[in-house]
Amino acid sequence: MILQFSAENHLSFKEEVRVSLVATSLKDFADGLIPSDAAGPHRAALAAGLIYGANAAGKSNLIAAVDCMCSIIIHSHISAGPDDKLVYRPFAFDKNCVRKPTYFEMDFVIEGVRYNYSFSYDANSIHTEALYSFPTGRAQMLFSREGGEFKFGRKLRGPNKIIAELTRPNSLFLSSATQNDHDELTPIYRFFSDIVFSTSFSVSGAETPSRADDVDDRAIRFLEAIGTGVVGFRLESEMVPEASQEFVGDLRKLIDKHFPNIANEDFAPEHRKLQLAHQGFDGGSVFLDFARESAGTRRLLFLLSSIFKVLDNGGVIFVDELDASLHTQAFELVLALFSRKKYNRKGAQIIATVHDTNILDCDFMRRDQFWFAEKSKAGDTTFFALSDVRLRSSDNFERGYLQGRFGALPYGDDIDSVLGNIMIDG
Repeated sequence: MILQFSAENHLSFKEEVRVSLVATSLKDFADGLIPSDAAGPHRAALAAGLIYGANAAGKSNLIAAVDCMCSIIIHSHISAGPDDKLVYRPFAFDKNCVRKPTYFEMDFVIEGVRYNYSFSYDANSIHTEALYSFPTGRAQMLFSREGGEFKFGRKLRGPNKIIAELTRPNSLFLSSATQNDHDELTPIYRFFSDIVFSTSFSVSGAETPSRADDVDDRAIRFLEAIGTGVVGFRLESEMVPEASQEFVGDLRKLIDKHFPNIANEDFAPEHRKLQLAHQGFDGGSVFLDFARESAGTRRLLFLLSSIFKVLDNGGVIFVDELDASLHTQAFELVLALFSRKKYNRKGAQIIATVHDTNILDCDFMRRDQFWFAEKSKAGDTTFFALSDVRLRSSDNFERGYLQGRFGALPYGDDIDSVLGNIMIDG
């Protein structure tokens, strides 16, 4: 569970941008809250957060920043060489920023304990890194680092000093420790590696699942419930050309020799394509190739399969443009999966960028679950929550947003004024 995330000097974030998933004291809808003493006394975490803003305002950069943080944690030690560059994308519109480090920080909860992890870096090296735990509400340092100097708290057991010596300047200690079987830090690493990202706006017909386990029955029932016409699925076998079969046969022999525990069916000489069932006029099922389904249906099937896994495991999923190709009611159903305790039993979270303003007046969404991204003329992005704006719970939030009361809109003038400036004769 994520409590807060912040980023500085990354993409359009010149100054520190901080987003909180800790619920405020508002008396709004409470069923979607995740009770957690780790969030603070009598506090709770939000199960969903939606980000609004104009095109190119920096909404997607929040997801990109979390993704970048996770990528460096996962890959900085195992995938990078001593001279490899880190993924460093500082704010580009201020020449002073390209000489400053990027900074990421996240507060999160694992098995009821809050942790705070942060690091700063540039293209060549890690500048700072620190991990704190809060088992009793007070901070306990597990480790900290400035350049090549490491400090370790008394509560962190394990071969810390040995691993520190193995940690390269361009590698995180957390990444290095996990690759060297540090038992106490592996759950921290796994938390970040388990975060799910869905950033594809479209799914081609060729991107078809090849195993039944890849298609969740609940996703099929969801598609049926929203009127797509889908009522089932099957995986139809297609034979692979003979030349390819020979290659697969040779590959299987090598796999059997060097990796005997891998199942042979993973290398079967056939290709399976997904077909979705629709109800025909005679009441029977008509199967259509996945490529013939609408773009929205294809994307939603993949997205829902990921969402149900996150709900089952109590994880976190970030989705870019969740409402793309979705009717408002279908979009609302996805959010309801996270906002109803009877469906979200393990405290899963979804954070998404959106454009559909209808959901601003959804009766089960809270004001502290809506965030707005606004970009200045200098190109830097700031974030604020709807709960930061003085409003009454009875106000029409959608109308207020579209009227420009909160900002974060593509333009503030009337349509004729905007188009007049666009179409003015040169």
